[in-house]
Amino acid sequence: MNTTPTDHDVSQYAIRLKGHLESRWAAWFDGWSLTTHSDGTTTIVGAGDQAALHGLLRRVRDAGLVLVSVTQTNLDQPSCSGPPQQSPTTHPGD
Repeated sequence: MNTTPTDHDVSQYAIRLKGHLESRWAAWFDGWSLTTHSDGTTTIVGAGDQAALHGLLRRVRDAGLVLVSVTQTNLDQPSCSGPPQQSPTTHPGD
């Protein structure tokens, strides 16, 4: 059995950004859900493969948004209303 992830494996991701984004940004992020937090951050949550994740991260970069973290979450977890439940995490500079 091959346990190596491929580009076609679908996972749920929580992308935390600095600043508050209005809900209208969801359309720009291909319908991924946005949640703003009292700490001055916004989390974008959605499911996709690695190609979709990289495309979304390019949009974050192109919009000049500050990336705080990217977290892969379980697909069966409810949408994020607070800090995401963390599994493997990637931070800029790691």
